[in-house]
Amino acid sequence: MAPARRSRAMAVLSALGLVTLTAIASVLLAQSPSETSEQVAGDLPPGRAWVGSWGAALHGGGQADEVASEGFTDVTIRQVARLSLGGDALRLRLSNAYGERPLEVGAVTVAVRSDTRGRARVDIVDLRSVTFDGQDSTVVPVGEVVASDPVRMRVPDLAEAVVSIHLPGPTGQATWQASAFATSFVADGEHVTDAGDAFDTLDESRYFLSGIDVEADDDAGAIVFVGDSITAGANSTLDADLRYPDQVAASLLRPAGPTAEAAADVPPTRCGVVNAGIGGNRVLSGGGRTGDPVVARFDRDVLSVPGVRTVVLLAGINDIGATEGALDADELVQGYRRLIARARQDGVRVVGATLTPYMGFGYSTVAGEADRQAVNAWIRSTEELDGFVDTDRAVRDPADPTLLRASYDSGDSLHPTDDGFAAMAASTAPAVDC
Repeated sequence: MAPARRSRAMAVLSALGLVTLTAIASVLLAQSPSETSEQVAGDLPPGRAWVGSWGAALHGGGQADEVASEGFTDVTIRQVARLSLGGDALRLRLSNAYGERPLEVGAVTVAVRSDTRGRARVDIVDLRSVTFDGQDSTVVPVGEVVASDPVRMRVPDLAEAVVSIHLPGPTGQATWQASAFATSFVADGEHVTDAGDAFDTLDESRYFLSGIDVEADDDAGAIVFVGDSITAGANSTLDADLRYPDQVAASLLRPAGPTAEAAADVPPTRCGVVNAGIGGNRVLSGGGRTGDPVVARFDRDVLSVPGVRTVVLLAGINDIGATEGALDADELVQGYRRLIARARQDGVRVVGATLTPYMGFGYSTVAGEADRQAVNAWIRSTEELDGFVDTDRAVRDPADPTLLRASYDSGDSLHPTDDGFAAMAASTAPAVDC
């Protein structure tokens, strides 16, 4: 989808539903599929652990989207995921959190490759079969997530995993991510071992694949970035993996230096990086195609990630914008406090990220800008967070701090360009660790 069309779509998504009440969020927290169970496979020896290397925050709500609402029958979906941390084995996590019937999964394969972005093709000698409790197929119950058995293969840092899933179907309503900014592919029938010729482009969404973990030393951990379309990478270059969490991962795992020799002397930071952003998402309310609010999905999309030790929270601009400034800034802060308290229960650090400029976007108002500034003042000054990153300062126009810097504006006054995401990543990477 062209950037202009995606921008208009985001404006529509972000304007859906105008009530952002903490009381509603409390009900959602109690009722959300974030409480779904996970069947975890693969015991590891002492000193080894599963660590989240990639993830997608999935949602329901496909009534206006023919593919997602109708689901799939006897097709193979091929999806490409740029991993962060590498390891000695991997496993897949498949989600049926929003399904209306048990999800039948047929044969599954995975291949690890490098530097072939946006393509369905793999070298067939690299394909590995994926099993579930020793079987070539599985059924994911409604509302649940299933982890595969370990796939023994060496996984380099920042490699691409190509995952092919045969869906005998009919699947019914898909659990998916509408705007993933990565090409997915489809073939009729079972083609999990095909080199790529059988596949046609499907769309830029994710289906059922919610996470990929790697086996690593148990001193490694994961950083989860949670938020809305800015975290999800809206308007970034398709298939280029230039969302700001992607660029943080590259910075941590391939640290730069003034010279190649100097860079070689800088050890990588052994952190997995997982992106839990959803376009149009809010902190306090929502649902459907914009995802459950962060307060309701925090356990499932963030705290359930294997090895999570740090959360980077950049969310709230849609809460402010959708109410055109009627939301009290303190109400949003109270939502943050709930997330901080929940993370602390699991010993997870929360790093706050300041809300980036949005004046000029369709839902911007003077009152909303005042709320944004008030929220950012709290993020910069509070001792309740474990730290903060000033993403606002990284991308704002020095001459008018209510606006994105012109060279960082993708064209809609809200979503940064690839270079804008790079600036956000540069401000974030030094402040996060696992």
